[in-house]
Amino acid sequence: MRHLLSTKDLSRDDAITLLDVAEEMAEVSSREVKKLPALRGKTVVNLFFEDSTRTRISFEAAAKRLSADVINFAAKGSSVSKGESLKDTVQTLGAMGVDGIVIRHGASGAPRVLADSAWIDAAVVNAGDGTHEHPTQALLDAFTMRRRIHGVGSRGRDLDGVRVLIVGDVLHSRVARSNAWLLRTLGAHVTFAAPPTLLPSTPEPFGAAVHHDLDVALAEDPDVVMMLRIQQERMNEAFFPNPREYTRHWGLTAQRFARFDVRTLVMHPGPMNRGLEIAGVAADDPRSTIVEQVENGVSVRMAALYLTMTSEATPAPTSTSQEATA
Repeated sequence: MRHLLSTKDLSRDDAITLLDVAEEMAEVSSREVKKLPALRGKTVVNLFFEDSTRTRISFEAAAKRLSADVINFAAKGSSVSKGESLKDTVQTLGAMGVDGIVIRHGASGAPRVLADSAWIDAAVVNAGDGTHEHPTQALLDAFTMRRRIHGVGSRGRDLDGVRVLIVGDVLHSRVARSNAWLLRTLGAHVTFAAPPTLLPSTPEPFGAAVHHDLDVALAEDPDVVMMLRIQQERMNEAFFPNPREYTRHWGLTAQRFARFDVRTLVMHPGPMNRGLEIAGVAADDPRSTIVEQVENGVSVRMAALYLTMTSEATPAPTSTSQEATA
């Protein structure tokens, strides 16, 4: 695996391999010394043209746990603010001997342009591009579902037959798109629930079924309910009357949550707008995986960096084979 740009590019075997390697990484992260020498001597640049907290810190922690040298680049305060192009920025980094680039960019397709170019010889991992994709978020979501449903340490398992309901701002959500493709590849049934104004104008966006009534969708008893953040920063017009009306029709309120089955998982990619798309009682319930998603993000991103920056023939690291050299 040279690059990780899109979940649509992943076969079922690719996805399961990545999740299985993430299990190995999770075991490392549970040790007292949370490090492997797998990327020792390599340099990873976190190239972020958009604001981020969870994703940037998660990738930084992942690279450091693999013993890579890490450079954090933010567009604000750099030559980008003076008009420097992506090409010139990347070529500058390439001249410094970079081995891997984790890129978040406001333009959909920017990571693929970088990966397909001759600007730099480095592995490219997409950390979110515009409204297009966020593959590592989808992978950590799938990883979290698999652990909750099949148990911690499960390997070789997919999500066949799992019913996932994704609710909210699908139109602007790169998380929704990446999850729809990946979860369907892993055998899950994916349904979107959202007002028509917050859905792509296709009958089955990204191959998922659609509901325009959240209560009807919840009545189908999904195994997982994933709430999406309202991305007001990407909205140039009104997509719903007001926040109160949105919550009444599309929010995971305390009343709706009270009707959930005891096995139904609640997910959110963060950051949350508490009281808008999700009530605090749902976010803080033991059925919620929101904190686990953040924790699992480090293991999944360790796996992504490891698989893109080492030979495909390299076996997954284990606590016994590499601990001696750490």
